[in-house]
Amino acid sequence: MVETLYFPKMMGVLAASVTAGPMEKNSAFASYFDEFLHEENNKKFSYEDLHQVLFDKSRHRALEKAELQANEIAYAVGGDLINQMTPTTFSAAGHGIPMYPLFSACATSVQASIQAAIFGQLTQSPILMTTGSFHAAVERQFRYPIEYGSQKPDTAQWTVTAGVSAIWGRVEKGPYLSHATIGKVMDANQSNPYDMGSAMAPAAIDTIERHLKGMNAELSDYDAIITGDLGKYGLEIVKTLLSDQEGVIRDAGALFYGKETFCNAGGSGAGCSAAVYFTHVLDNMQKEKWKRVLLVATGALLSPLTFQQGKTIPSIAHAMEWRVKP
Repeated sequence: MVETLYFPKMMGVLAASVTAGPMEKNSAFASYFDEFLHEENNKKFSYEDLHQVLFDKSRHRALEKAELQANEIAYAVGGDLINQMTPTTFSAAGHGIPMYPLFSACATSVQASIQAAIFGQLTQSPILMTTGSFHAAVERQFRYPIEYGSQKPDTAQWTVTAGVSAIWGRVEKGPYLSHATIGKVMDANQSNPYDMGSAMAPAAIDTIERHLKGMNAELSDYDAIITGDLGKYGLEIVKTLLSDQEGVIRDAGALFYGKETFCNAGGSGAGCSAAVYFTHVLDNMQKEKWKRVLLVATGALLSPLTFQQGKTIPSIAHAMEWRVKP
């Protein structure tokens, strides 16, 4: 059975943009971001409305960078964490591009990119990928409203406020998406929403192992393997069980806020890994500092309902391999 996908027609990122929140000015990657919201609270808008604003702003900026109009985009793919992905769909209602909504929680950026590459094998026109998260909206849906002021354990992560848009298209040189591995839903019998890293680590391990097997590769064949968003504790589980002694594996969530302590175990949210992949990673590959990278986004597939019912947290991880053409 073939588990690793190969894309014969090279698909790369024509342009990408990140619109982030005010706290994200503290990110180690803030210099890459295009725009910041001045505040997360606005009397005229709900948190979910502002979540949509992130998508609208990042999409407009990405189109400007690519010198494209919305009617030149073949399809849009993407999703988010909020009920029935309403920020994504409300935003899509404003751009008029045929939309393919999808959901893998915080793994949505890679799932959507893989789907964009699949569409790109069938059309010459560019594909728009959009995903993101909004701290206050996600917190009140999956944990407690921020106004509640609940204290969090060290294993908890800070939901990143960021909308990320990337325009995929045919390219003749790198960086380009060469291969991908679709994740399996894994259930490690974890039920603590304040320890997502432990819940998602088994899915990341399974996907990395299957991708390496499909590519007949080892960890050392990559300049970097970047997960997201396992946080500090989930990352350590993955590194230990995969015997990563050379430090090839790192995590977007663990890196996102640098040494800031307010984020506990690191960043999370659909916008976290996407904001790192489509800025920092892309820049390093464009400059050919890295020539082969594996990006493995992880997602916790819980809902408010399953959490209230005391269910466990099934998780998934999708992988995409980026290369620079030799």
